[in-house]
Amino acid sequence: MAVIRTARRKAAAIVALGAAPLALTGLAAAPSAAHGSLTDPVSRVSACFAEGPEHPKWAACVAAVAAGGTQALYDWNGVNIANAAGQHRQLIPDGKLCSAGNDKFKGLDLPRADWPATKMKAGTHTFRFRATAPHRGTFELYLTRAGYDPAKPLKWSDLEAKPFATAPRSDHDGLAGPA
Repeated sequence: MAVIRTARRKAAAIVALGAAPLALTGLAAAPSAAHGSLTDPVSRVSACFAEGPEHPKWAACVAAVAAGGTQALYDWNGVNIANAAGQHRQLIPDGKLCSAGNDKFKGLDLPRADWPATKMKAGTHTFRFRATAPHRGTFELYLTRAGYDPAKPLKWSDLEAKPFATAPRSDHDGLAGPA
C-alpha cells in the first residue's frame, strides 16, 4: 500500500463529503495511472466493493449497482483515464468526475449525500492508496471547495484549482508526496 503525507489543514473539509470528490478525482495527469484506489480516506468504489458487489449495504452503493451493475465494483481498481497527458479537465466532463467519464462506473457519479465516508480532522493525515497494478503515471488529489453540495453532480469548478498532492508513480517505486 502506498502512502501520501500532507499537512494541509483543509483535510477537515473532506469529512462530510464522502471522500469521493477527493478520492475519485485522483486522475491521471501523465501518460497512465496506477490501478488502485484510495482506502484512507475511503473512495466510493473501495467502500462499495468492501461491502460486496452483489449485496452492498449502503444505500448509495445499492444505487450505484442499480445504475451501473456490479462489474464496476468488481473492477474497483480501474477508475482512471489513461493517456490524459495532463488534459483530464478537458477529457472528463462535469458530472462525470467520480467515474473518470467511463460509463462502466457511472453509478459512482450519482449525486448523493449518503456515500460512505471517512471522518477526518484538521492537521496531518496519511492518505493511503492501494495500488494493485503498478505502472508509470501520475495522479492528483483535489479538495472540494467550501459549500460543495454532494447531492449535486460534482463539477470541476467544485474543486480547488490546484491539487493538494500529486503522486508520481514508476514501475519501481512507491507513491511519493508531500503536497
